[in-house]
Amino acid sequence: MTKKVRAKAKLDNYKAPTRVFNVPADVNGNPLRVSEYYGENVFDYKKSDILTKQDKKDIQAVVSKNQDLTKDMAEKFANAVLNWATSKGATHFTHWFQPLTGSTAEKHDAFFSLENEQPVERLSASQLIQGEPDASSFPHGGSRSTFEARGYTSWDLSSPIFLRTNENGKTLCIPTAFVSYHGDALDIKTPLLRSITQLSNIASRFCNLVSGNKREAEKVEYVDVTAGCEQEYFLVDKGLFFERPDLVMGGRTLFGAITSRNQQLEDHYFGTVPDRVMAFMQEVEVELYKLGVPAKTRHNEVAPGQFELAPIFGKANVAADQNQVIMATMQSVAIRHGFVCLLHEKPFGGINGSGKHLNWSMTDSNGDNLLEPTDAPHANYRFLAVVAMICESINRHGANLRTAISGHGNDHRLGANEAPPSIISVFLGDTLTAIFEAYAQGKSYSKEGEDFLDLRADQLARLVKDNTDRNRTSPFAFTGNKFEFRAVGSSANVGIPMTILNSAVADVMNEMNDRIEKELGEGKEVDDILKGIIKDLYNNSSKVVFNGDGYSKEWELEAEKRGLPNLRTTADALKIMANDKSNEFLTKLGVYTPSELETRYNVRVERYVKHRQIEFNTLVNMVNKDILPAAIEYKKSLAESINLQKQVGVEARVDLAILRDINEKVEQLRADNETLDKMLEAVGGREDIEVAEKIAKEMMPLSEKMADLIAYLEENVSEELWPLPTYYDLLFIR
Repeated sequence: MTKKVRAKAKLDNYKAPTRVFNVPADVNGNPLRVSEYYGENVFDYKKSDILTKQDKKDIQAVVSKNQDLTKDMAEKFANAVLNWATSKGATHFTHWFQPLTGSTAEKHDAFFSLENEQPVERLSASQLIQGEPDASSFPHGGSRSTFEARGYTSWDLSSPIFLRTNENGKTLCIPTAFVSYHGDALDIKTPLLRSITQLSNIASRFCNLVSGNKREAEKVEYVDVTAGCEQEYFLVDKGLFFERPDLVMGGRTLFGAITSRNQQLEDHYFGTVPDRVMAFMQEVEVELYKLGVPAKTRHNEVAPGQFELAPIFGKANVAADQNQVIMATMQSVAIRHGFVCLLHEKPFGGINGSGKHLNWSMTDSNGDNLLEPTDAPHANYRFLAVVAMICESINRHGANLRTAISGHGNDHRLGANEAPPSIISVFLGDTLTAIFEAYAQGKSYSKEGEDFLDLRADQLARLVKDNTDRNRTSPFAFTGNKFEFRAVGSSANVGIPMTILNSAVADVMNEMNDRIEKELGEGKEVDDILKGIIKDLYNNSSKVVFNGDGYSKEWELEAEKRGLPNLRTTADALKIMANDKSNEFLTKLGVYTPSELETRYNVRVERYVKHRQIEFNTLVNMVNKDILPAAIEYKKSLAESINLQKQVGVEARVDLAILRDINEKVEQLRADNETLDKMLEAVGGREDIEVAEKIAKEMMPLSEKMADLIAYLEENVSEELWPLPTYYDLLFIR
């Protein structure tokens, strides 16, 4: 019995029932509204029974950064956390952090302790604030010796403490940063927090410089970076997943024949969600609501087996943490429903891959969105100046943003007909572009056209027309009152691209602040200063503005004429990280130190090489153990059929032609497989940029050629002999 037959037998026996889970209910069994249990697994000091009113005021002042955290206050906070967590059944706590792997890490310690030989539950202030995990096995990019194992985790007061639940208990998760013994950031959170702080300070200064004679009470004290991460993913049946070594080892299929109907009818997008998938989605949402994650939208995506979850936007650091929680929750809940959740950017060739659209904006302490155009965007000079500064930041630092989203998975997705190209450009829409073009030429702009769409049907509500359309092909698009960084990959930690984006904008805005201050001192009016900034920055950065089809070959040629970088592979993009001049703005702002950038460069190169090596080794083994034996067995059966036909005097022309074709493909595949194996052996244990380039330019094309050969064999070898679940099985079994 082949693997495929065994897998299908499993699915025949397993009727894939819809999992029934307990929806939150009151004591009488009546379902609770989401608002009644939302955030029940998140610690809220304002609701604590053991903290006094003054304690809560003091903690609020600490969280708002108006005063420092004292040891006494930390002890009170830790005791309140302990009381809340243990009352809800938690037995352990962990410092939850994000090392340079891109995922999360944790080490659990029990609350249980012995004091005077008596058992007690204990969480001290020092345990809350600081931890000392063994850092030796985390990626460090050569920033320290292997024997230097000490690392520190430091409590992030701005991100909520939460409880993670499993079948046998609960664990208190304390969001933390992760640094080395010498204080170098070994994580993703620390630089993100630095970039948020810098952008907040610089954007606050900008707001106050251009505010005119506003009252002191309206002075901007801070600017919050806000973000929302739309998460795309695939679901495959668990029974089939474990029959594909490539999915298990690398998260994607290394080969597969496309089905006759995949997404060309466009009937899956926004279609009716299958019952079993809906049950999964509903349980994910319940778990997220309990964790204070505001899940908002769910729907089928374009490809079969592909779906999306999107939350309500929030503060950038919290949004980044919550996206990690979303991914982990989806993966754990999927298993309960007999699925595996795939977060790889391109799990299946020939159909759409998955992204994570990062929606980004800034809101000041008065609640005003700096990217809100208002009803008259052409006269909103502050808004236009902010957009112009963002365009200039993409112009200056687009290559850094491309590097921030690079990775082995996203290489398969960028530039395909479902994702933005690897050329970083900005979409502004016709209205905003017309406004900028007018000001860039020193002309005025007058609004034209209707605010409402005429649908010529009295039964339908009138639709307000937005200032901009949506451009699915743009990597960085203005979408009404925010920018959408569409090129981020589905498995990515959004803290990385957000750090670079925050820093890029802060760099340009900081420079403009100095200009504004200087020109104010010269007696110029604020509106005139802003119009000058709009004109100069747009004239300088208009080459990155593109409102057309980013998929087209014409844009690729046009972008080259404009001088825009096209870093096609991760190996190309990572070289930017080794360029001191390209990274100068990051070190100048204090977001990274030079040694931290070097660390990240080394780690990113190493991880790219390792991921590809895992894929190539898996491919070589699957060809040897699964594909070639199946093809050879089919050749044998064809030869026997041909001999039988000869014995009865029948000319077997068709079978002979098929046998020749399959024999040719088998021999070519065998030779290519041996070549790939030798190339792997030649690079050995090296994990440098030269190996990364060899992988991207030589080994990847070879593996893709092999995938085409295997696809041919899959389509022609008898189904009974084919040993692996196919795309038909993986994408359509629900």
